[in-house]
Amino acid sequence: MQKNILIKNPIIATGGGSNKILENHSVLISGGKIKKIASTSSFKGKYSKTISAEGKILMPGLINAHMHFYSTFARGLLKAKPSKDFINVLNNLWWRLDKKLTNEETYYSALVSLIAAVRSGTTTLIDHHASPFNIIGSLSTIEKAVRESKLRASLCYELSDRDGVKSVRDALHENADFIKKTQKENDNFIKALFGLHASFTISDETLEEAAYQGHKLGAGFHIHAAESQADQIYCEMRHKLRVIERLENFGILGPKTIAAHCVHINEKEMEILRETQTAVVHNPQSNANNSVGIADIVKMSEKKILFGLGSDAMTVNMFEEMRNGIWLQHLKHNPSVGFQEICSALFVNNARIVGRYFAKIGLVKEDWNADLILIDYRPPTPLNKNNFYDHLAFGISQSRVDTTIVNGEILMENGELKLNIDEERVCRKSRELAERLWKRF
Repeated sequence: MQKNILIKNPIIATGGGSNKILENHSVLISGGKIKKIASTSSFKGKYSKTISAEGKILMPGLINAHMHFYSTFARGLLKAKPSKDFINVLNNLWWRLDKKLTNEETYYSALVSLIAAVRSGTTTLIDHHASPFNIIGSLSTIEKAVRESKLRASLCYELSDRDGVKSVRDALHENADFIKKTQKENDNFIKALFGLHASFTISDETLEEAAYQGHKLGAGFHIHAAESQADQIYCEMRHKLRVIERLENFGILGPKTIAAHCVHINEKEMEILRETQTAVVHNPQSNANNSVGIADIVKMSEKKILFGLGSDAMTVNMFEEMRNGIWLQHLKHNPSVGFQEICSALFVNNARIVGRYFAKIGLVKEDWNADLILIDYRPPTPLNKNNFYDHLAFGISQSRVDTTIVNGEILMENGELKLNIDEERVCRKSRELAERLWKRF
C-alpha cells in the first residue's frame, strides 16, 4: 500500500444526503483513510503517489446491498427447463444449481464476481450464500476470496428446511460459527448476518431456533421477503399471517436486518418495516427477470422506510441496476416519480445500510475510510448539487470506471487490475469447474 496518495483535481461528489460537488479540490489519502480534502493549491508536499484526476469524477465506492456470489456458474447454463413462474425458476435452476456446488466452486464463483466488482467500482457487497450439500466451511471459503480481492463484504448462509434436517443443522452452525468468528476478529472488511432463505421455506421450529441463536449473538438477519406473491399466499394459508407479520412475531426484524425484495407487501407491512427500522433492499432487474413484479419504492419512500439497492446477482455493476430501477418505477407509476428515490437508494441509502455493520464507509469525508472510485467523465453541461443525479443516471453511469481504491489501496488504476490475482487463470479455472458442474446438473 502506498504510504500516502494525492488524488489531484477531480470533480468530487462527496455522497450522502448533503452531497457536495467540489471542483478545484484534491484528496489526500494516508493510512487507509481520507486525511484531507482541500483546494488543490493547498497541497504543497511530496507524496508517495499522485494521481492526476483531471476529467474524472471522484465519488464513494459503490455498494451492492443484496448479492449471490454463487450464481456465477449459471451463466451460459442451458440445461434448466423453461419456467413460467418464480417457484419453477427456483426448482428448475437455482435449487438444482446450489445443490451441486462444492467449496472449490463456491470459491471461484465468488472470486469471479469480486474481480468484476472491482472493475465496476463496487467496493462493498452484502452476500447471501447457498450450497446445501456443502454448507460447513462455505462462508470461510467465500471470505478467502473476499480477502484476496481486498473488497469488503458481509456474508451469511441461507437457512432453509427445503433440503432436510441435516442441512438445517449445518446451516444453523455455519451462520452461528461464522458470526462468532467475525465478531472475534472485529475488522472492517468481513462482517456477518444470520442468513434465512424465505418465509415459505422455513418452518416455525427452524425460524424460532434461528431467531434464538441470532439474538443471542446480537446479529441481524438477511432474508428474502415477499419476493413473489407465492410467498404471501403460502404464509397466509399456512400461518394465517402475512410475511412481514410472521417475521415480526419471531423477532427477525430490526435495524440490523435486511429484508430483500418486499415486492408484495401491503401498507400494514410497510408500517411494521418502518417501526422496526428494518432495511429493505430493492432488486429491480431480478424482479423483472423473474416476472414477480415491481416493488413500490415510491410508497416506501413516503413512509420513511430505509430502502437500498441490490443486484440479486444479475450484475455487479450498480449503475446498471440503478438505471433499470428508475425505468421500472416509471413504468409502475409515471415518469414524474421514482427517479430521485432510486438514485438515493444507491448513492445515499446503501451507505446508511452498510453503516449498520461497517465503520465509516460510503462518504468522501475526512477521517473516513478511503473507499473511492474515479470515473472518466467530463460534464457536457453544468454539474452541481441540484442536478447531480441527472448526471449520475445519464452520464456518469455510462462512463468507464478508471480507478478503484479500498482502504487506501489501489485495486485498479487506468482500468488495469492491481490485485495479486491472475485474472486469466481464475477465469480458465472457473470455466473448467463450470463445465464439470454442468455435467452434474
